[in-house]
Amino acid sequence: MKHSVAEQQRSCLYLEVCSHEEPHLPMHTSIVLFLLSYCETKSFKVFLVRSDSRNKSCSESLKAQFPGSLSGSELLTPEHLPRLVRSCRLPASVDESGRLCRAGLAVVLRNIITRTIEADPCRNDVQALLGFKKTCLKACAEVSKWTRLCELGIPSAVEEHLLNPTNQAQQLPPAILTLEQRLAEPVKVHNDDKIRRQKLQEQRRMEENSQEKPPELDSSQVSEGLELRAALAKLAVDSVPAGATRENSEIRKVKTTDLPELEHVFAEGLYFTLTDVVLLPCIHHYLCSIQAHAADTLHHLPRLLRWYSRVQEVPGVLRGAKDCGLLLSQVQVPSSSPPRVSQQKHPDDLQPAEENQEATPDCHFVGGPRPTMTKLKENGIEAVFSPHPRPAWTLPWESLPAAINPTEGIIILIENKEESLVRAQRRSTELGLKNIGFLQANLDYFTASFQIGVALHACGIATDMVLEHCIQAGAAFVISPCCYGFIQNAVKFTFPKSKRFQETLSSKEHMILCRFADQTAVQLPAERRLIGKHCMGLVDLDRAWAAETHGYSVQVMTMEPESCSPKNNMLVGSPPQRTAEPAGHMDA
Repeated sequence: MKHSVAEQQRSCLYLEVCSHEEPHLPMHTSIVLFLLSYCETKSFKVFLVRSDSRNKSCSESLKAQFPGSLSGSELLTPEHLPRLVRSCRLPASVDESGRLCRAGLAVVLRNIITRTIEADPCRNDVQALLGFKKTCLKACAEVSKWTRLCELGIPSAVEEHLLNPTNQAQQLPPAILTLEQRLAEPVKVHNDDKIRRQKLQEQRRMEENSQEKPPELDSSQVSEGLELRAALAKLAVDSVPAGATRENSEIRKVKTTDLPELEHVFAEGLYFTLTDVVLLPCIHHYLCSIQAHAADTLHHLPRLLRWYSRVQEVPGVLRGAKDCGLLLSQVQVPSSSPPRVSQQKHPDDLQPAEENQEATPDCHFVGGPRPTMTKLKENGIEAVFSPHPRPAWTLPWESLPAAINPTEGIIILIENKEESLVRAQRRSTELGLKNIGFLQANLDYFTASFQIGVALHACGIATDMVLEHCIQAGAAFVISPCCYGFIQNAVKFTFPKSKRFQETLSSKEHMILCRFADQTAVQLPAERRLIGKHCMGLVDLDRAWAAETHGYSVQVMTMEPESCSPKNNMLVGSPPQRTAEPAGHMDA
């Protein structure tokens, strides 16, 4: 499908439409449409993508969910998508050049906010959605349990519930329960000492005013006052919560540890952020369904109901929701006593317990790198570095077949940090390279086939993400790990990875190796750098052995020249032999 020059110069947004029988919008699409409506942005040309190419019509019920500014949106099928968009999961956006694609819910939403602010710098309410230091939902879902819960867990749980609301009405999804529990946790915000002292002052004032008939003091009443005022003052761009005054000297003497905790007003704490935008369409549909099919169950979600009510007080939310077909209202909770409901067991990636916590600590653990390296050696495990195959090889591109020249084929650079991709795109333009596409996304959102995965200084478990993705695609890999000290058990990975290392080391002992593997800086003593290099080799040997269980041949080697970087290890892997693939796959 060809578009006009004017359209090609605009950023394009591609949203999924489910095509089962009656077309409907998946939760991710509803969330994007709500943010577009809330921001009132017209910076994007929106395309709706249907998997069913036979029916290109759009039902009236579907049109009612589009903001007014999107009335001219086009309906596409996958074969008409740009190549970069076909290589990733939706939602996705493509910039004016057509070479930079952003994919995944959180990345696309943050881009919408950025483009809105660029078009109208006065939109402080939109700027505030990014939260403190502009980090709201910036951490990728493969690492952050909170991002994973908001971006994947809750939308998926609500969609699953809506498929069969009658049978699931009495069973609270674990993702919903996790959010309810999260809203009960104390709020930690930057420089919250002043607000906590004001809360203590209001609590004591309430106690003094009720001496004649002392009621049972409900801390939530104070939250409804001061904390909600603080949140609304932020939205109104006020520096101090309404009605706040300087606390007296007695309050100022109270230790910080003795101050009352702050309670949630919104999902991230006191202030309305992008997380609330993500959750609102999901929770709205879920609460409406529960109210229709099992209203008594609402008794088990008091904090979620309070959050849902507070969000509606935010300026622009009701307007934005109505414009995309979300008719928000106050949920009516039955006065009868709550029934017992079954609660599904929490999956590991939603457990509210501390990350990286071992279930059974190793009582025989001995700290430091030398005991750990000795323990491995006694079990026949030592770092082994394969020689570099071509230490002094300079490729004579002019005499090689054109098909293997890097200017041929398609190369896709994938990075979660926007600034890195923008810099790479600028350098690509300066070099005149036209066969490179740029994708800002979590690695999980890249779905195209490819033959070789290359990662330079992949930080922490980013190395393991690339390894996993290459193995799933059956692709060869050349990976340079980095930041070993950041390696830790996460949503998708636990360490050690290979069977032999697991039988020899505990997770804590593996962590010791990782910490000392970062001790390779040139300013350190030679002996210390040597230990760091040895630890690097052991950590990467564990990775190599884990990959070999999938039929790969993997070597750990050192870059040439060795002085090019303190983190100079390379993992080079070849997939098991297989029959030739059909044409049309994509290199990355």
